[in-house]
Amino acid sequence: MPVLIVAAYDAEGKPNAMNAAWGGIFTDDHIGICISEGHKTTKNILATKAFTVSMATADEVVACDYVGIVSGNKEPDKFAKAGFTALRSEVVNAPIIQELPMALECEVVSYDAESNHLVGRIVNVSADEKILTNGKIDYRKLRPITYDPINHHYIELGEVVGNAFSDGKKLK
Repeated sequence: MPVLIVAAYDAEGKPNAMNAAWGGIFTDDHIGICISEGHKTTKNILATKAFTVSMATADEVVACDYVGIVSGNKEPDKFAKAGFTALRSEVVNAPIIQELPMALECEVVSYDAESNHLVGRIVNVSADEKILTNGKIDYRKLRPITYDPINHHYIELGEVVGNAFSDGKKLK
């Protein structure tokens, strides 16, 4: 599963972030994430109606794991202790994590407290130039990680094994 780092500001403008593996983009401009309302980040998102989602990277695996195992409800300086620097998004009221080179900037569409399902509309995608090749995000430069829930491992995205919307044409 993708390792998503979800970030939001609290009412005083202090950033918080959490690690969430239960989510993904499900339309061109919508993302769904399952996060319980007890998380500090969820409370912040519901208060500000905005959040960012960054892909966790191999370069930042320790910090990304840290924000998943430490609660912002108990550690007020969690964001800083992870070594993250907040850059204010220009399009939503949420922090972009400078150390994670790609972020989806989102507005809240809905949150269902019973299922813990958060839906956000992606308003912008920001990417550091260092992860671009010919103006497009290059996963080899981004180095995103996935979560293996069976063995509790983080795994860096690997080699290309096929071509989407093309390889299957061989069976037509």
